[in-house]
Amino acid sequence: MADALELDALWEGFHRAVNMTSAELSAWLRVSDADETTEPLPDQAGSPAGQRVLAILQKRRTDLTEDDLGVMRAVVDTVTDETDVANEPVAEDTDRRHRLMSLGHDPLKG
Repeated sequence: MADALELDALWEGFHRAVNMTSAELSAWLRVSDADETTEPLPDQAGSPAGQRVLAILQKRRTDLTEDDLGVMRAVVDTVTDETDVANEPVAEDTDRRHRLMSLGHDPLKG
């Protein structure tokens, strides 16, 4: 398990990167998976990564597992990489925005 300082930094970085609430992310995962005739069950909606982020958002820091920490690191790295691309506004790129939202980051939120 990560030491206390590393865990604190990761926790803060994850919650900075994931700027959607668990309710917002859950709703987005259901909407993004729905089609004209069906809608998945709420606990089965969205990508596996999105479901993992949602599960982490619903945990206390003391309940995190090593797998959770790996997911958190990957989310922070992905959001950082996707939002640091020079001169490419994320908000205007619908596909990229939807990918980020599936990880709990809405680039239209400040």
